[in-house]
Amino acid sequence: MSISLASRGRKIKYLPKNLEFPLDGSIDQLKEEISQKSQLPIERLRLSTVDGTVLLPGKTLRKYGIGPGTTIWVKDLGPQIGWRTVYIIEYLGPLIIHSLFVLNLKHIYRQEFNLSLNQKIAFVMVILHFLKREYESIYVHRFSSATMPFRNIFKNCFHYHVLAGVLLAFFIYGPWHSQDYISPKLLIFYTFGWTFSVLSNLKMHLKLRDLRPEGSSKRAIPYGYGFNWVSCPNYFFESLEWLLFALITRSWASWLFLAIGSAQMWVWAQKKHKRYLKEFPNYPKSRKVFIPFFM
Repeated sequence: MSISLASRGRKIKYLPKNLEFPLDGSIDQLKEEISQKSQLPIERLRLSTVDGTVLLPGKTLRKYGIGPGTTIWVKDLGPQIGWRTVYIIEYLGPLIIHSLFVLNLKHIYRQEFNLSLNQKIAFVMVILHFLKREYESIYVHRFSSATMPFRNIFKNCFHYHVLAGVLLAFFIYGPWHSQDYISPKLLIFYTFGWTFSVLSNLKMHLKLRDLRPEGSSKRAIPYGYGFNWVSCPNYFFESLEWLLFALITRSWASWLFLAIGSAQMWVWAQKKHKRYLKEFPNYPKSRKVFIPFFM
């Protein structure tokens, strides 16, 4: 069958005008052929119909009602970067920035002082949190999309490098908090609560990983600890983690980071909850979105 190809947006220099391809051929095979002929990496190509319907991997042209003479639009998404690489770069920022602050207190704040116990614990928490994130990025997370546009890396890194990195580090390690004191019992309670939240968050990510076999885009309803209460317990436990961090550090920067992060996770959780309800007719209607028994 002969299909027509046309560039959507920026013109693709070596894109052929026509291509012979079987109706029952997979979209994956079609993208490979177009990639070879256009001399563009397969990750940069997005195929769609005239009405804008994106042709998804794992399906065939016939599935989309495409017949002889149909025009398939090909868009060059521009230079791409792997999502796993993006995550590694994002989380590396706070690890380096917080370490540099703690190792250079005198030069940054222009005075001699020692970190309080609260500040030392906060530093350990930040390092452990982002080391866990790096571990998850390399060994746990499975991505439905392999890449994203390279230009977005700067926007993605802003939250972690600037807000979680420079902003948090500058204000929580400053001399104005070097005399902060929390009762030992309260400090132990917050620290145990933080540890519980971190480990619970990791457990949620492992559960989500196990629902999607490697190399698959399969989706299923998660059940068990956390998921019986809300659709996105990983977000809930992460917000709880940063709440306890803010209670320990007593810094407005920690509260600001908690508010921004939780607001973003609430938006993501709502979208995922709606997708679950739409995708799975038997999805438990009693589950809340973000906070157990509340919302």
